[in-house]
Amino acid sequence: MFDINKVVRDNVKTLIPYSCARDEFKGKTGIFMDANESPYGKLNRYPDPYQNDLKTSVSRIKGIPEENIFLGNGSDEIIDLSYRIFCKPGVDKALTFFPSYGMYEVSAAINDVRLIRIPLNTDFQIDTGELDPCLKDPELKLIFICSPNNPTGNTMDSSKMEYIISNFSGMVLIDEAYIDFSGTQSFKNKIGKYPNLIVMQTFSKAFGLAAVRVGMAFTNPDIVQYFNKMKPPYNISIINQKAVQKKLMQFEEVNKQVDKIKHERERLTQNLQKLTIIEKVFPSDANFLLVRTKNADLIYNKLVKEKIIVRNRSKIVQGCIRITIGKRKENNKLIKNLKKIKL
Repeated sequence: MFDINKVVRDNVKTLIPYSCARDEFKGKTGIFMDANESPYGKLNRYPDPYQNDLKTSVSRIKGIPEENIFLGNGSDEIIDLSYRIFCKPGVDKALTFFPSYGMYEVSAAINDVRLIRIPLNTDFQIDTGELDPCLKDPELKLIFICSPNNPTGNTMDSSKMEYIISNFSGMVLIDEAYIDFSGTQSFKNKIGKYPNLIVMQTFSKAFGLAAVRVGMAFTNPDIVQYFNKMKPPYNISIINQKAVQKKLMQFEEVNKQVDKIKHERERLTQNLQKLTIIEKVFPSDANFLLVRTKNADLIYNKLVKEKIIVRNRSKIVQGCIRITIGKRKENNKLIKNLKKIKL
């Protein structure tokens, strides 16, 4: 049985958060003389610290009530806050799988939290047999699951993810940064069923707003309040909030772009599979392909000379490069240059 009081750090439970001027007066009109802002300029006022208008729009698009939504300065802020809320430095543990998104490990190190890394199997899926002993560890407070996974591109087995959530008394964060490209059901619709579930999504990928740095967390209202308690007062600028609002008004165009990326993903896969320097193109539910090559370092360097930049992931997955799906002309140029490479 999940008990939030056993997971949240004691100092976080008793923390009195900083109260900013917009906490005390929530109106939008008036002569503002309360926050020591300059009276001049178009960007002279602090933004809404809780992004209420933006949350209304996100709620409409995602089908999640506003009280279940937290917006962070990128998904990385949500990851960092999760460590700080649930894991006592030098005492508690977190867990993730390998290979996966590198910020789980970096943020664990920053917060002095021991991170357990369990290897994925040969299909890049979770082996619950290896995981079971860890689920009973009272010092394990937080589990990260990236699905679709980065850098492998595959969606994790939903039954195994649900098994973990059901059998763990700590928090489970499912990172769905690439969910829009997958065609599979999001776990965000299960937050009402599982009080220990956080589902994270982003505006950086399908929405094309990587420069804006806005991430979303969907979870139960009690956890949203802890996120609000721990975050900096004005964690998302008004410029970035407006950029997301504008993009949400273009949702149909976003869906068309996602369809184009998925089509190009299939076309690029077929073309890569014809090349002798390519050993395997792994199935992908994301906007990238993990590709095993005969010489990842050489291929990477030759492409860089042609000003085509892929990601060399050979230190993470032996012999592999990761290719983000580009526009049709960009993908054509990639294939053209790969055909020229002789090993």
